Amino acid sequence: MFDILVYLFENFYHHEAWPEQDALAQKLTDAGFENDDISDALDWLRALARLESEAFPEGFDLGEGFRAFTAAELEKLSTESRGFIAFLESARVLTPTLRELIIDRAMAVEVERVEIDKLKVIALMVLWTRRGNVDTLILEELLPEGGPRHIH
Repeated sequence: MFDILVYLFENFYHHEAWPEQDALAQKLTDAGFENDDISDALDWLRALARLESEAFPEGFDLGEGFRAFTAAELEKLSTESRGFIAFLESARVLTPTLRELIIDRAMAVEVERVEIDKLKVIALMVLWTRRGNVDTLILEELLPEGGPRHIH
């Protein structure tokens, strides 16, 4: 699934949006991705879109309070991943709302533990879909190692 998310970012970053679900699924199949992975990725993206519009409406603010991780979050998110979330928030890249979206989407992936490389992809997708544009310095930090570095 993560390879598909990176592929979508690399191929649709400069576009307003990606194609309709059926056309996108066909493009992903043509690119060589497995049907199960495509389905998981598209479900994950649909849930992200639903969360953005329903759970955190425009103008909603979680405030400046302290965020403690639940036992389930502590178990699923690696120490490095939790530290990276704190770093992004302290650097004012993440608002509390964006932080919650990232944590929610990280908890939704079907892996036992979300390590830093996977969390960076999740953060990249949340920032991209929520903001539409990702600062170049942040983009460099979020792109997977060995990924393209020419996207501006």
